[in-house]
Formats: sequence, structure tokens, C-alpha cells
Amino acid sequence: MIRKEAILQSPLRLLDRSIRGGLGRGHLGVIMAPAGVGKSACLVQLGLDALLRERPVLHVAIGQSVEHVSARYDALFDDLAERVDLADRRGVRQLVARRRLIWASVERAFSARGLDEAVAAFQAHLGAGPHAILVDGFDWEAAGCAATVRAIKASAARVGAELWMTARDALCRELGRGPPLASRSDDCAALVDVGILLEPHGPHARLTLVKDFERFPETDVALVLEGGSLRLPGDEDAPPSMERSPEEFTLLGSGSPGAEEEFGACAERWGVREVNFSFADRHELARTRGLVELSEDELRVGEVSGAYMKAHLHRAPPESPELRRVLQAIWHQVSAAGEVFFVGAVNPDKTAHGGTGWAVELARHWEKPVHLFDQERGRWLRWDERDWVAEEAPVITRERFAGCGTRALTEDGRAAIRALFELSFGAPRS
Repeated sequence: MIRKEAILQSPLRLLDRSIRGGLGRGHLGVIMAPAGVGKSACLVQLGLDALLRERPVLHVAIGQSVEHVSARYDALFDDLAERVDLADRRGVRQLVARRRLIWASVERAFSARGLDEAVAAFQAHLGAGPHAILVDGFDWEAAGCAATVRAIKASAARVGAELWMTARDALCRELGRGPPLASRSDDCAALVDVGILLEPHGPHARLTLVKDFERFPETDVALVLEGGSLRLPGDEDAPPSMERSPEEFTLLGSGSPGAEEEFGACAERWGVREVNFSFADRHELARTRGLVELSEDELRVGEVSGAYMKAHLHRAPPESPELRRVLQAIWHQVSAAGEVFFVGAVNPDKTAHGGTGWAVELARHWEKPVHLFDQERGRWLRWDERDWVAEEAPVITRERFAGCGTRALTEDGRAAIRALFELSFGAPRS
């Protein structure tokens, strides 16, 4: 299929029709969802669609690395190219890269000044202004939110760009399935022209149009988000039954001894597929089932700076080259997972104990559901975006899930992993 046909057949044409032709320059659209549902993936799909239509895109990633966002675009492009049998993939990929700038903002308090700097860099780099500006990770609960959003929207309008942003808690936490923007009267929500709500629907997420300029339609857009890609729903998207086959699920690991070894052993006993991300010449590799050996280039995608580790994990990066590669492999493990299960302990600063606690930090950063079995307290905890809270024994709900944790696995920890599989899938197969 040629690129033009792929554009015309894109599910996003249905979204364009739902909002009467698209968002439009100078207007603000917001994608709202709880943590881990897929609003960042949805934003990337909007960006890729614009790029395929030869419309320049400025993607502002707040609190994320350029490499992480770029990897999201690459994965989505590869998925699209495979699904539609895209012709001249190399040429189209180069076209996409030439019209895109990813701007990573370390500061969580993003402002119009920050956007102006990003736009200036975009114009210097590409010689033209962006058609679409995407902002991921903006804090809608910060003081002076309305004034900041108003200024950001004005900056986008000055360069003739449409503006898409993501949002969570502040716009949809207390409203459940109701139309978040219709029931809020504050100035911040009033600045939003188009509001789209993403809601979990079994293993997928459904899109609902909750604001269309002056209307509040609560219209089902008839699209689902699956594995980071928007598509039309089919019969398989009906609400799932309570019982699902273990063969539908995949455990993502990094092959480390201890908790990951037990997760892998349970996956094999219950008939769950297994993928273990590793690298050449690794000395400590406890699981080889479903082994994926990452290249040096692939490992570098998961590189993390020492400054970031000190700021977020309050510890120095490992000096051992092998341990650094393990952390890079964990990046691939968690980035591909829909949810994360960790067995170990919680530090006083709320980080997960040990080097594999990096998996928990990544999951929290990417807003994925995180469940942690605390071996010291003998109970399950979940991260609720601000703190760890006690929960009943969880079950596995996402088809691709990460299992990780401490090397110092106790009998209680081992029992918790086995109980997780039994609650999720019933009796083991072997």
C-alpha cells in the first residue's frame, strides 16, 4: 500500500469526522485518561498521522527522554507499516523523521516560555513552523494552571499550529464515566476546545468524545486503543469473560535470578508465553525461555543518566558494565508491558528496594499500573500516583505484563508470585 492510501484508511479519519473535520489551527484538544490507559500512545499516533500527511510536528515531552518518545514513534511506525504492507518503508520513515522535532523538558513546570523556546528550535532546525504541537506530561493541578494553558494555547496559535495535550487526574478523576469537561466550570477546562476520554475496556481502551467545541456529546468515537495503536473495534472487543486463557498472556522479564526466575517458572507451569530481554556475554542469566538478545544500539535506547537515577531513585548508577546493561534491558521489559508486578520491599522514600527497583520507577514514570508485594510486610501494595496503598491480592489483567523484583526472594515472596498466577489463571498446567 502506498502512503496516501494508508492515510485515507487511517482510523483517525473517523476521529476527524467526529469533530467535524479535525481540531484546527489555534485550537486545543485534550486526551484524558487515568494512569496507564494509553494517552501518551494516543498522542504519538496523532503525531505520526500528521507526519504521514507531511505536516510538521513538534512533540514536547515533559519529564521524558527524547529516546523514549522516539522509540514510541518507531514502534508505531513499524506496526503500521506491517499492518498495511506499506511500500517504500525506508523512504517514508525518513520523511517522517525530517518533519519532526522531539523536545524533552526536564522541568515539570512547563510554561509558554518553554514552548516558545521549543518552537524557536523547531524553526531553526526545520526552517518552518509546526502544523501540530503535542504536549505530553503537563501538570493540570499546578498553581496558575489556567493562565499557563491560556499562554501555551496563544503561543501555538501565533505560529498557526493546532495543540494537543494529555491530562489525567485534574480533568477526570472525580467524574467517573461522566463528561469531565461538561461538569467543570473552571477557567482551565473552559480553554479546551475538544476533549477525548480514554477508558479501559477489557484489554483495550475506548475513545469517547466528551467535548466538541461548544457541544458536550459523550459520543463513542468507535475506536479502540490496543497495544499503542488506534483501530476500529471488532467482535473480539466485546467485554471479556471472567476466564481467559493463559496462552493469551505474555510475561516480560529480563532473566535475572530471584523473583524474575520465579515469575518465569510460573509462566512456564501455567502456559503463559515468556519473553526475556538480555544481551550478549551476560554472566547471570536465570531464564532463557523466549530469550531476546538486545544489540548495543537497542541497549542504548534504555540508557539512563546518573543524574536522573540520583534524583529519582536516590542512588548512584551501578559501576559494573553488566549491571548497567541489565538496567537498559529493564527499560525494554517495562516499556512493552501493560502493567508491572514487583516483589521486594519499599524504601522510606517510596522507591522500590534494589537495582531492579528501576522497573518500578519506569512504570510509575510512564503511568503504568504497578503492584508491589512487600516481603517485609507480607502484603500487596499498589501505586496510586502519590503513594503506596494496600490492596487485596491482584490479578493479571493486561496481556503483556512485567514480572520483576529482588534477588533475595523469600518463601512469602515465592508464594505471592504463585498465588498471583493461580488467582489469574486457575490451576497450573504442569
